[in-house]
Amino acid sequence: MKKAFVGVRLKRLREQRRMTQQALAAAVGVSPSYLNQIENNQRPLTVPVLLKLNAAFGIDVQLFSEDDESRLTADLKEALADPVIGESITHAEIRELASNMPAAGRALVTLYRHYHRTLEQSVALAARLGDDRQEPPRSAVSTPFEEVRDFFYARHNYIAELDEAAERTAPGPGRPMQEIAATLTQHLSSRHGVRVKLAEPLDPQQDAQRAFDREARILWLSARLQPGQQAFQMATQIAFLEHRETIDGQVAATPFADEASRRLTRIGLANYFAGALLLPYEAFRAKAEAFRYDIDLIGQHFGVGYETTCHRLSTLQRAGARGVPFFFIRVDRAGNISKRQSATDFHFSRTGGTCPLWNVYEAFSHPGRILTQLARMPDERTYLWIARTVSHDQGGYHTPRKTFAVALGCDWQHAGRLVYSDGLDLSSPSAATPIGAGCRICERPSCPQRALPPVGRALKVDENRNPFSPYA
Repeated sequence: MKKAFVGVRLKRLREQRRMTQQALAAAVGVSPSYLNQIENNQRPLTVPVLLKLNAAFGIDVQLFSEDDESRLTADLKEALADPVIGESITHAEIRELASNMPAAGRALVTLYRHYHRTLEQSVALAARLGDDRQEPPRSAVSTPFEEVRDFFYARHNYIAELDEAAERTAPGPGRPMQEIAATLTQHLSSRHGVRVKLAEPLDPQQDAQRAFDREARILWLSARLQPGQQAFQMATQIAFLEHRETIDGQVAATPFADEASRRLTRIGLANYFAGALLLPYEAFRAKAEAFRYDIDLIGQHFGVGYETTCHRLSTLQRAGARGVPFFFIRVDRAGNISKRQSATDFHFSRTGGTCPLWNVYEAFSHPGRILTQLARMPDERTYLWIARTVSHDQGGYHTPRKTFAVALGCDWQHAGRLVYSDGLDLSSPSAATPIGAGCRICERPSCPQRALPPVGRALKVDENRNPFSPYA
């Protein structure tokens, strides 16, 4: 643990519990003067004091985590780089805000996103009224999908109540998916009076896989689904039938912009429950550790696909039984991010695309092959990335085939726990490939793949050499 100067966070924690410095000092067994020095950033918060805080008050150590600070720093950097702000704010100032006043920093990021959402709505309204003079927003706007991603991102992609409930409901690990699907069919029938029927197709226009007829008590599933996919859809319906109160409570506690975001979050939470039911936490984590996080071996053991295994690996953040904190992402050939889940602090820009030097894009040139990469971000943090393509068939010969690249990444300090680190020189993180979070916020001046200048930085134009010319 690096020296952590988190005085404002500790002071805020004490004030929330309405305690004096003397009372908190007595509770954790330190002198009031020593605690005063910590709160004023004259001393760092040490591991022994942190453990005493945890023992006395049940405080999650994530409250003082550098990962949370790094996440917030990246979000603030993107928000404060917007040209409309008109201020040049240094990285040191941004990090100071994220470190010492995280609540104020999060509020600032929220205000920024609400501002751009309002701006987008005004542009759309002007377009409907035939006024095309208004300029479109220059930065990212939070869509319902982004809000759902932010919801899970803020929770480190782990929802304890649903994960534990799913583990209690799980039929048992190691069974074939056909048996699990049959068990869930019986569960729906005996407990809820719901019959499961297959239909071909459910809705060709929307590629629907599940439809619940509440009045007839029939759960319709697409006949094209494999046994594991059928089990997943049934588990999703069980989440809505048995844990609706928990799901609604999670949604109600979050200030979403509109009903579309709330509905998508409910679906996301139900899907989270389904994944946790098919791959129970303790059994899955134990096998992941035993197989050194070999994705293929884990998937073969549980009878699930490569992408499903990666997705579940990104959720292993139960207190006292954490797995490797992964970042999971799925992109298409055009660079569109369709899935992004994180148990760590890795951050990609919402604007200007992601980094072309990242191995997830190279995966499309090597279908089905696992590629590894040690990648170093501008803040000098290094990550191990595993990337591979996955394909989904939707029908017959004339049906387009869906192909994505999925990537799983973790901080360099955890890389030795993964089989994919074998043969890599982990002793020299400086040898990693320099990548960024997207050209709009990346500060690497000499990147050979730079497509745009960083937002908020003056563009230096040289008539003899201008790499950012639209005609170069």
